[in-house]
Amino acid sequence: MFFTDNRTHFFRPFAGKYREQVVECLRILHARLYGSLADYKRAFTRDQVLESFQEAITRTPVLDEEEEDFSAPVRSEREQANWILNLLLEHGWVERHADEATLQSSYAFSRVGRLFTQPMVETAGGGFRTRHRNTRNTRNALHSFLERGEVYDLLDAYEYSERIISDFSDVIAELDERKRLLGREGEAQQVIQQASDEFFDFMEKRFMPDLSVRLSADSVEKYRDEIQSLLRKAKRKQKAFKTRAETELRKLAPELLQDRQASLYYHILDSIESRIHSASDIMLPALRNALHSFTRRADIIIRQLSYTLGGEQGDLLNRCQQLGALPKEKQPQALDAVAEAMATLNLGVTDPCALQLHAGRQRRVVNSSAEAHAPMDKASRRELFIQQSLQKAFMVNNQQVGQFIIAALKTAIASTATSCRCTAPGTC
Repeated sequence: MFFTDNRTHFFRPFAGKYREQVVECLRILHARLYGSLADYKRAFTRDQVLESFQEAITRTPVLDEEEEDFSAPVRSEREQANWILNLLLEHGWVERHADEATLQSSYAFSRVGRLFTQPMVETAGGGFRTRHRNTRNTRNALHSFLERGEVYDLLDAYEYSERIISDFSDVIAELDERKRLLGREGEAQQVIQQASDEFFDFMEKRFMPDLSVRLSADSVEKYRDEIQSLLRKAKRKQKAFKTRAETELRKLAPELLQDRQASLYYHILDSIESRIHSASDIMLPALRNALHSFTRRADIIIRQLSYTLGGEQGDLLNRCQQLGALPKEKQPQALDAVAEAMATLNLGVTDPCALQLHAGRQRRVVNSSAEAHAPMDKASRRELFIQQSLQKAFMVNNQQVGQFIIAALKTAIASTATSCRCTAPGTC
């Protein structure tokens, strides 16, 4: 069970108005322990933890605050950091380790706390991750497995193939979220510069280094045939090679074994092949559609804002400013001239190229009238019953045919072996 011991109320630190401060404290502690600025030579003492928490509390607001903006806080930043640390210690996010030699305590994440903090750090978007290399990693791991025969390479290929699908899903969800945010910000702020800056910032920092590589250099379609060739070579390996790999796989990854009678080696190879097919036939077109929808939405919003802020409305504002600068006695004359110019009827000739004749469609006539059927007599019912019985009697099931052939082959092999025992050696 997960909610046991000190994890009974594991998520309680996030239930309150200080939940954003708790999340920020976990992020900064993760950065100090495992980030690029981490010092792995020394332990993280309580004072260092509190200093990091104070930094996070200073730049993080309190949610659901009902008091006035300029009211004094209930606790100081030091007291708030101490309270958050005790809260994380109580509910199993952070652990205290005592050094028997120096009698000093050091603090670090628990195993479960580190695993749950990792998604919070990735959500902030501050880390770098090569999301587009999983297809090549799958190919390289399979190639290494065929050359050296280590099952760890096969398990790495299995894990990389799973990440291909999950990364596609993450990118598609990110594009959909950015599309919604782009439309919401465009409607709320009506600022063309900010909307265009965010779009081009995404295209330069997210699309070019990751999505463009995923769609070109690391495309699943590019490595699909090569990965399938490697999988076929793995299936054609000698029996001794596959037996040794099967034995080691059952020792290293017994949780992947669904049926003890089935081969775990073939199950992993089939799973990799199925994921590559799904990524190429389903996820890659879905990613292209999501990217096309995002760019189309951005283009529509930027065009609309450009037209609204720099088009006719801008000209109207300029004319109003010009009229406002005129003396009061000349303003009625200018307005009368504008009204006379706007009231003029303009006639034009339609461009012949814009006219198109569409072929007429004939409506399909559907006969929806219901016919009254006469009740069936006894002979008709008997004939219908005989037809249904004949169809069921001569129905062929592939599974039953396969089971019959296997049973017949087993009987033939057993009878052949019995006859060979009865005759002289070397005659069969």
